[in-house]
Amino acid sequence: MRKWLEKIFMSETDSLLIQLFRYGFVGGAAFVVDYGVLVLLTEVFGVHYLVSATISFILGLITNYLLSISWVFNKRTMGSRWAEFIVFAAIGVIGLGLNALIMYLCTDKMGIHYMLSKIISTIIVFFWNFFARKFLLFKANK
Repeated sequence: MRKWLEKIFMSETDSLLIQLFRYGFVGGAAFVVDYGVLVLLTEVFGVHYLVSATISFILGLITNYLLSISWVFNKRTMGSRWAEFIVFAAIGVIGLGLNALIMYLCTDKMGIHYMLSKIISTIIVFFWNFFARKFLLFKANK
């Protein structure tokens, strides 16, 4: 049992399923940072919600990147960390656009309640972010 837990949580791995599992935790942590900073800046410090949302998105993205490179993905395809982060961020921004598009289509065009639209969008964008990052930035060279 200990070896199994160590393999899932501690060891470097190229296993797609283990990386996907870990990425779920990373996404959750990034969401907590994003949402927490949004609420803190807007509600406590009175910052306009769009400014707060921008700052919180950037901090959530940085959290996601740092946890992803230290815990989820151990192989790299780019030599420059700055270039890698820019591509990582671009994938995240595309995910943000997909989120808006999917929510619009589900809610405004298909009549699905926005909360369910958000769940559908979150699932799709989660897989987009994971697989785009896995295969564009962190694929194992074989």
